[in-house]
Amino acid sequence: MERILGLDVGDRTIGVAVSDPLGWTAQGVKTIRRKSKKEDFQELEELMKEYNIKKIVVGLPKNMNGTLGPQGEKTEAFGEKLKNKYGLPVILWDERLSTRAAERTLIEGDVSRRKRKGIIDKMAAIHILQGYLDSVK
Repeated sequence: MERILGLDVGDRTIGVAVSDPLGWTAQGVKTIRRKSKKEDFQELEELMKEYNIKKIVVGLPKNMNGTLGPQGEKTEAFGEKLKNKYGLPVILWDERLSTRAAERTLIEGDVSRRKRKGIIDKMAAIHILQGYLDSVK
């Protein structure tokens, strides 16, 4: 079964989620602490092999008016690099409010501020991937 990788790409971390084999639900995998492009891509490549990834969804941070800011441009470049390096389809998915939605979920679950900091990116990746999965059903 082919699976889809969901990424929330930031300057310091990359939140990672994968779809279940049927493409219905997104599960959080981990938060990668960014070290260097080489190490980041190496870690992603290991996950792609482990989960038999056939497509990648990258959260694209847009401004509320729909324009791209500096972070959105960095994310676009990251997505392009993934596509060129691995030859897999890369979908840039509008991620406006995914981090806020993830934070709200964690607060409602009574997760402490310190613990939230460690898993917020993974939760955002889940929101990004689940939004994409729901849209293609």
